[in-house]
Amino acid sequence: MKRNAIKNAKRVLFLSAMIIVLAACSDSDEAGTTEEDASSEEKDSIHLRMTEDPDFLDPHMMEASLTEQMLLNVFEGLLSPEEDGSLAPAIAEDYEESDDGLTYTFDLREDVTFHNGAPVTAEDVEYSIERLTGEKSEDAKSENFDIVEDVEAEDEHTVVITLEKPNSAFLSYLTGKDAAIIPESNDGKHNDDPIGTGPFQLEEYNPGAEIVLEKNEEYWKEDLPYLSKATFDIQEDDEAAFASMQAGEIDVMQIPGHRIPEIEDEFELEYQDNNSTVLIGMNEDREPFDDKKVRQAVNYAVNKDDVIDAAYSDYATRIGSNMSPAMGDAYKEGLEHVYDQDLEKAKELLEEAGYPDGFETSITISSHTDNYSDIAQVAAENLAEIGVDVDIDVMEWGVWLDDVYEGRDYDMTAIDFTGKLSPYDILSRYISDEENNFMNFENEEYDAVLEDALAEDDEEKQNELYQDAQQILSDEAAAVYIGDYQFVWAMDPSLKGFKKYPIFFLDLSEIEFE
Repeated sequence: MKRNAIKNAKRVLFLSAMIIVLAACSDSDEAGTTEEDASSEEKDSIHLRMTEDPDFLDPHMMEASLTEQMLLNVFEGLLSPEEDGSLAPAIAEDYEESDDGLTYTFDLREDVTFHNGAPVTAEDVEYSIERLTGEKSEDAKSENFDIVEDVEAEDEHTVVITLEKPNSAFLSYLTGKDAAIIPESNDGKHNDDPIGTGPFQLEEYNPGAEIVLEKNEEYWKEDLPYLSKATFDIQEDDEAAFASMQAGEIDVMQIPGHRIPEIEDEFELEYQDNNSTVLIGMNEDREPFDDKKVRQAVNYAVNKDDVIDAAYSDYATRIGSNMSPAMGDAYKEGLEHVYDQDLEKAKELLEEAGYPDGFETSITISSHTDNYSDIAQVAAENLAEIGVDVDIDVMEWGVWLDDVYEGRDYDMTAIDFTGKLSPYDILSRYISDEENNFMNFENEEYDAVLEDALAEDDEEKQNELYQDAQQILSDEAAAVYIGDYQFVWAMDPSLKGFKKYPIFFLDLSEIEFE
């Protein structure tokens, strides 16, 4: 925050005046150096807006996207994500995969240390992976590691991971997002005193106020990071945060598209494809959404372009299935306009399904962002045109998680699914027996396609299978797929080094002031 330079102006006024006179009489070169040093010191740290407190500081427990954005500066995995979604060496400088796809041997860097100064060893990697599988904890921390049969520290800098069956997505699980490497010596304290290997380390956390990250002076990437400190100011109120940015108290924050005209002349703007899937979900275990014709009717009724305009001020890319174009070759083109608004077609489908006069239903949304309310209102207006009466039920985020996501007690909902590095992870939530398949989609053909994709080692064939899966979701009208919204970042124009990833990661390692 800026400090008030005239805070004590009414006190010792005479003495202050004398100081000003003396400063004016001092050597000009010396005065210039002092001002330059002060400016340099001020520009060595950064303030960013965070909308709410992190859900966990333990990286194996975090689920909230905003937590990932911040904590991926603190924790790293064996591999790291690149801006194009590929993987690069991180704590592991190299790896080898066996011909049968079951065994991965990782060679660790010898110059990586944790924030407490301890060197990273193969035993720490073994501990971290086994904590995820549940071998070294009360319960498994991630379903992704259920396929791990064994983890062995072969020597101090070599780790061997053996899988029960081949898994083409496995390497994508090994970044700090899903498999942060943490010290075994910190067992039991990972949430209270988080220790990682990243470019920044946690210095201070004041719930409801701020999270302060401090430069890791011993970071293994030479000369990084550039900043000495990064402070995430926790500000829930959008207007207050916007005012803070305009006052120069916030250097970087995400802004809604409709606010761009207010600040585009003062701040640098960066547009980031989010690799998300904004959708209206329907509970297929509940009538009438167990009928494909009803789901298709809902799809034909909702005007996606109006939703994108209302909720995202047109800063979104229209989609037609559960994947964003940000996923490159895995993305199935041509589905974006399968369900262009057609009210007559929607009415015909409802009549065929036995609902000639429509029906009553509800759409349950979380209050933690206005976007969901905007989506629900447009959808309700559209559906009213085909005789479907929609009641909008707004609840707190935690209640939504309990009732809708966990309890599956809802008719319809609006939500966005955050991006993943692996196409499989993006699509797997529709597998019939997946725990996070809260829309209760069931399709044997779909399950088989994804099983084949997971076992396939040829990337081109994998992508063909992922495209087949997207086609099935579209054909079955598994949800109303709307778009992938863009992040619009406003930042101090003197900042450089901003990097964009296909996951929720605000990489601070190369950011600096010019």
